[in-house]
Amino acid sequence: MMDKDRVKRLVRELIAEIGEDPYREGLIDTPDRIADMYEEIFKGYEAESELSVKFSEDSDVVIAKDIQFYSMCEHHMLPFFGKIAIAYSPNGKVFGISKLVRLVEKYTTRLQIQERITKNIADELYSEGVKGVIVIAEGEHLCMRMRGVRNDAKVTSITYRGIYEKKEARTDIIALIHNDSSETRII
Repeated sequence: MMDKDRVKRLVRELIAEIGEDPYREGLIDTPDRIADMYEEIFKGYEAESELSVKFSEDSDVVIAKDIQFYSMCEHHMLPFFGKIAIAYSPNGKVFGISKLVRLVEKYTTRLQIQERITKNIADELYSEGVKGVIVIAEGEHLCMRMRGVRNDAKVTSITYRGIYEKKEARTDIIALIHNDSSETRII
């Protein structure tokens, strides 16, 4: 559990260390706002898994795509954000759709790297007994835009588990994920 009073003190010290007056009008409430914000954007450390909520249903594949995410780079503590797609092959039971969004939030609301996010999501889903899972994340990283190379390239990370570790099993699913929804066709 985060100690908000300590965070406020540390933020005040940081403001002073960069050469500002932490008690001037525009900054006086900044430590409070940052402590509140950190509690919200780092809630993933307290999150429990909700994947135990399943429904009996026979389905070959379930795809949830364009799940927005916001995270903080563990190397520079700057934001990165984008969209995640999750495809899984159920084994007689499906998860509530909101549970997939909450699973993304669980792993993105902590200090992270994008590659670990896809791995964490895929591993947790696969541990629930699905036949296979694909997680694709496309992100934009402010640590790369604002400093260093100063480039706005997008980063894609992909993790496969189970039946989707075989290329022939995942090819059609990845095509569906990348198609615009207006062009989606049943294959």
